[in-house]
Amino acid sequence: MIPMKPTPLSQLAVVSAGQGAPKDNEFSESGVPFVRAGSLVALLSGKKESELELISSETAKLRKLKTYPKGTILFAKSGMSATKDRIYVLQNPAHVVSHLATLIPKEGTCVDYLRLALKRFPPSSLIKDLAYPAIGLGEIENFEIPVPEEFHDQIRIAHLLGKVEGMIAQRKQHLQQLDDLLKSVFLEMFGDPVRNEKGWAKRRLGEAFKVKHGFAFSSEFFSDRGHFILLTPGNFFEKGGFRNRGDKQKFYVGEPPSEYVLKKDSLLVAMTEQAPGLLGSPLIVPESNLYLHNQRLGLIVEKEPVQPRFLFHLFNQKSIRQIIHSKATGTKVRHTSPTKIEDIVVGYPRNDFQQQFATIAGKVEGIKFRYQKTLADLESLYVALSQKAFKGELDLSRVDLPAAPIEGEKTVAAAVPAPITTPMFELPETDLQLSALQDRTQLEPLLRIWLDGYCTQLGSSEAFSLEHFFSAAQTRLAELHPDNDFALDANDYETIKAWVFDQIKNRKLKQTRDIIFIGGRRRFGNQILLRARRHAQQ
Repeated sequence: MIPMKPTPLSQLAVVSAGQGAPKDNEFSESGVPFVRAGSLVALLSGKKESELELISSETAKLRKLKTYPKGTILFAKSGMSATKDRIYVLQNPAHVVSHLATLIPKEGTCVDYLRLALKRFPPSSLIKDLAYPAIGLGEIENFEIPVPEEFHDQIRIAHLLGKVEGMIAQRKQHLQQLDDLLKSVFLEMFGDPVRNEKGWAKRRLGEAFKVKHGFAFSSEFFSDRGHFILLTPGNFFEKGGFRNRGDKQKFYVGEPPSEYVLKKDSLLVAMTEQAPGLLGSPLIVPESNLYLHNQRLGLIVEKEPVQPRFLFHLFNQKSIRQIIHSKATGTKVRHTSPTKIEDIVVGYPRNDFQQQFATIAGKVEGIKFRYQKTLADLESLYVALSQKAFKGELDLSRVDLPAAPIEGEKTVAAAVPAPITTPMFELPETDLQLSALQDRTQLEPLLRIWLDGYCTQLGSSEAFSLEHFFSAAQTRLAELHPDNDFALDANDYETIKAWVFDQIKNRKLKQTRDIIFIGGRRRFGNQILLRARRHAQQ
């Protein structure tokens, strides 16, 4: 157990807020970035601060704008943005709008630990009335988070969670790259369907298929549990794809009309704009005999052979969505009709070309499925480690400190961690892989076999890394068996730690310390390392 002390933010950072925004004509082409509450979404998605609005030194002086240093933590304290819990760390000095709270970490506070703690204990919990979201600076100053007594334990927690964060960010990047790949393949094969640069025969979509409205199910037939799930536009993502609505999902009680029970790979189109950009968004049904067809969704019913994956990407084309939006009606909620979609005219390729694209898309989606599984596993791992870390329940003595010096005894991490590269090693093949997936009691011996294999591959200068092994084992299980919903958890983390203690006791691993140079002379540092003993490798 690591001693943790509830500590108010006022003891960890200087808490304040930004200043009012200048007028539109007061921004310039050079100067210091100005961060608004709305800027956090883009910044957390990778946008550079230098791409924001810029303020000259003259305007900053005139407006009495304070410049906040690199490492300042920002989050919204008023407006609907305050409910979103977007935590961002400035990577460069910047001016900040008054809607944002600013936390400048004090000496002895690890910046990234504070950022991660605010993700675990979100400031939105201080909002008293969600109808008028606002958080006072006094409430922020008195907001308590658990903090380790030792500064280096702050760094170790931030380092451990930051590694998993980095792997999550990297996996999301891979998924985006696969989406971009399919988009490029579609445009290369077919071109824009409205401009029709490839010269395909022009057709009304209604010649190939019709759009069928769903059933207006009465709310009295639904409860919070059951077998059949009502699909609504809320299950759609803007760019397509299925979203589980969790506790907002509605379940049908009884036996629904069979014609409105959807089959796997059926293609649906959102007929109402329940959220911005959602109108016309496509969705491929992930499972058979589970989902119901709601009246706000259009089901594609083919008149001739069509490829759902081709049509999915057709409806995701910007030009098609623009036509759907231009023909939509309604004020508060925009909506379209089957006839308006069927009347859209496009360059329409032959079915054999559609099939070629569907084959490529199917292979890419297979890779995406495995990546999505490992992403879910990594996110579950992050939650489990975060819970234990901030309760002081993780043994941090064997978590490596960052190799690079820490500037001013503080860590300043990017809002989206850079991809992490780890040493490559092979985990041995064993029949226990399948057994462990079917019977979790077999997981411990499997991990021990893999740990032994990892240990024998360590060179004399390489340190044992519990985190590298844990992430490699999780990825191996997910990639070898993508159809099995399986994730390592904090208990497995403890199993690996127990193995490490056994290896130290049996003199197969040895504890050493890192070497640092002070005044040109070698000294032992404070970082504890584990290395394989040479005789144990022979």
